[in-house]
Amino acid sequence: MKQFNVIPAEAGIHCYLARRSQGIGMPKQPTVYILSNKRNGTLYIGVTSNLIQRVWQHKNNLTPGFSQKYNLHRLIYFELFENMEVAIQYEKQLKKWNRKWKIELIENTNPEWNDLYLEIV
Repeated sequence: MKQFNVIPAEAGIHCYLARRSQGIGMPKQPTVYILSNKRNGTLYIGVTSNLIQRVWQHKNNLTPGFSQKYNLHRLIYFELFENMEVAIQYEKQLKKWNRKWKIELIENTNPEWNDLYLEIV
């Protein structure tokens, strides 16, 4: 199995919060994220270099397709990466996982499936 240089989701949240408390804006950083419409609901996995902007686009239905069709507006998981190539590889890997593994990944850092967007803006 290929190893990825990952900043765990919980650490990523703390990194964002620390930067925000210092008045520093959201850095552009490769991120793999998961959206849902509710706890144990439909899942969408994506990759971006600007998480706040991308989730805002999803929340405002500016991205036609799967996430818009199923009202996937809740950011329930994200991981930061050192570069976009690694993030894209990890996104592709996650998409192949079975649902049970994805839910376990989410619930390890966000057991209540809270919307993490409010914590990073």
